[in-house]
Amino acid sequence: MVSTNYDIIVVGAGIVGTSIAAHLSQTLAPHTRIALVAPAAQPAIDPEPFDPRVVALTDASRQLLEQLGVWRSVAEQRACPYRDMHVWDGEGAGHIEFSAHDLGRDTLGHIVEHRVLNQALERALELTAVERWQQPVSALLRQPDGSINGVELSTSETLQAPLIIAADGARSPLRKMAAIDERQWSYQQSAIVATVRSQAPHGLVARQRFMNTGPLALLPLIDTPQASDGHHCSIVWSADQAFADSLMALDDTEFCQALERHFERRLGTIEHVSTRHAFTLHQRHATRYAQPGLALVGDAAHSIHPLAGQGVNLGLLDVACLTRELQRAQERGLSTGEYATLRRYERQRMGHNLTMMAAMEGFKRLFGSRQPGLTLLRNRALSSVNTLPALKNLLAQQAMGLSL
Repeated sequence: MVSTNYDIIVVGAGIVGTSIAAHLSQTLAPHTRIALVAPAAQPAIDPEPFDPRVVALTDASRQLLEQLGVWRSVAEQRACPYRDMHVWDGEGAGHIEFSAHDLGRDTLGHIVEHRVLNQALERALELTAVERWQQPVSALLRQPDGSINGVELSTSETLQAPLIIAADGARSPLRKMAAIDERQWSYQQSAIVATVRSQAPHGLVARQRFMNTGPLALLPLIDTPQASDGHHCSIVWSADQAFADSLMALDDTEFCQALERHFERRLGTIEHVSTRHAFTLHQRHATRYAQPGLALVGDAAHSIHPLAGQGVNLGLLDVACLTRELQRAQERGLSTGEYATLRRYERQRMGHNLTMMAAMEGFKRLFGSRQPGLTLLRNRALSSVNTLPALKNLLAQQAMGLSL
């Protein structure tokens, strides 16, 4: 059996997996051997000009991507800044508006397509010394004391390291192999994503309407950094399952008409919709983020409702935190798999992630309620906060990751 030794093995090559592999390679001491275990990304073959899946990157996430040296590449391809955010209750008159100007900033964040971000991260990874293995993991290796010290690949080759980082997604095989429990439930909803062209320009404003069937967001896109007519948006329509199924069954013309009605024609006529995709929604949270020799990051540790677009941002905060703790451990001469180091990471990120997940669950239940009393209360609360600049700006800073 062939065995190769590393200092760190990262499993999973989505946005979070490639980010942490590249960040560790750049941050830790020279000659730190890092392996990334995941199939290489295949070139996208998509007739649509825009990727229907996008992420609303916070300023904290953008700063991390700048450290990785990939933000310039992302911005040169396609990253749409949004300067304002309008949120309103579709069952009443409550509303709140956030502005970058009020915070003394140029933007509240950027809307970036998954495809653009993945390609930039893959190119950055090629410039590092990270070694790539494309075979799937079939088992975790353990020492006699039970601590994890490597992985076995489907080819029976083994890779050994003091630390394995699981960045292999919401259904994380590594989390299951490590017998780490998770709490999960279905929202009984699906998120419909697509790109639309509207009659009125979006004006670099992110808009979201809350309805008792689920939230509907239209997020601004640009065609190129050099020229854009400002009429394209990415939609994320989270809807109760039966309603989502009925929306997916509509033809394009009928869907555009339904979108117009439910968005209260805020952007006029919806002139075109790309191919639609639907994803069932679940909330998952691992009961532990760490075991001796193992750390979970991103969706392998937590996945939440997309109503605030925080999933990838939480994963990138995991990346920043774990990298920082591993750098400190290395400076003290400790092993990369030191359990005390991984526990510090777990304590820092679990508390923050649970708070964010609880907040999103609260929003989902509050705006999904059909009780007249709650409808009146949430409308008054939204409009009241909109008149309190200090509180409103604090909420905006939290959402942007600026106070973390």
